[in-house]
Parts: sequence; structure tokens; C-alpha cells
Amino acid sequence: MQHSQRTTENPSFLKMLLDIGPLIVFFAVNAFFGIFAATAIFMVTITAALIATRVLFGELAAMPIVTAAFVLVFGGLTLYLQDETFIKMKPTVVYLLFAGLLLAGLALNRIFLETVMGEVFSLTEEGWIILTYRWVYFFVGLALMNEIVWRNFSTDTWVSFKVFGLLPLTLIFAGLQVRLLREYSASDI
Repeated sequence: MQHSQRTTENPSFLKMLLDIGPLIVFFAVNAFFGIFAATAIFMVTITAALIATRVLFGELAAMPIVTAAFVLVFGGLTLYLQDETFIKMKPTVVYLLFAGLLLAGLALNRIFLETVMGEVFSLTEEGWIILTYRWVYFFVGLALMNEIVWRNFSTDTWVSFKVFGLLPLTLIFAGLQVRLLREYSASDI
């Protein structure tokens, strides 16, 4: 299959580009044309990235689909009502939704994080529960940070924080979980 060979040469880089590309475009367009143009382009690029991911890799993870749906809804409200508040609130709502879903899963004796990441990591049940709580706390923290920044700083500062603050914080947080992943690895049992 020539098509799959092309996409598997460096699939992790391509996936990362499709994940963060729309955000970088959002930042660049905002810098030159403002938040409304950036929101419109963000809606287009996130949709294109989802389609490209599906075509190139044959599947879509739940989180990018949910995130894109919220971008389209909140972006649509932003453009229709000409009120940037909606696009600024979107990260807060998404982070709280993810935290709530993870907690609901635990309450129902289901570990949704394992469902999403189980193909990548093999952890004991205790490890999955600890990791789930850590992500819940982290998502709530990100929601609070987003609220503080968009309510107290300029739109340009918020856009910069969204691109150059939230993403690096998420990568750093994920990296800090390596010790837990090793300590509770199910492959050691």
C-alpha cells in the first residue's frame, strides 16, 4: 500500500502537526487580522485536520473530535454574536468536561483514561486510577488558569497563553507522569 507507506514514514510528527497546526494558525491569524478572523480560520483548519487525520490514519481519537466540536460550536457563537467571550470560554468548558467525564467514569467503575490510552500504556488498575485523578486535577487547573487569563488580560495575551502556555504545560505534565507509568506498569507483574 503506497498510501500507508507515505503516512508511516514519520506518523508521530504528522499527527502532532495535525493536532497543533490549527492552533498555530489561530495564533498567526489573530496576530495579523484579529480574533474573529482567527476564530473562522481555526474552525476551518481544525475541521481540515480531522478530515486529514481520518484519511491518513484511518481513525480518530475521541478527544480531538470533542475538541473540534466545541471549537465549531463556540467559534460559531463567537462569529454569529460577534462576541469573543465564547471562543475564550471554550478551553474552560472542554477541560471541565474532560475532568467531569473522567470522574464520572471512576464513579461508574470505568476507567475512561484506560479506554483512551490503553493501547499505548499498560498499567495496573491502581495506576490507572491514580493517573486519572492526576489528569482530573490538571484539567481543573487548566480551566482555572484559562479563566484567570481571559478575564484579566488582553485578547492577544490570552491567545499567546493558549498557544504557548497551555500546550507546553500539558506536555510538561504528561512528561512528569513517566515515573507513575513505570511504577504501575502492568508489564512488570
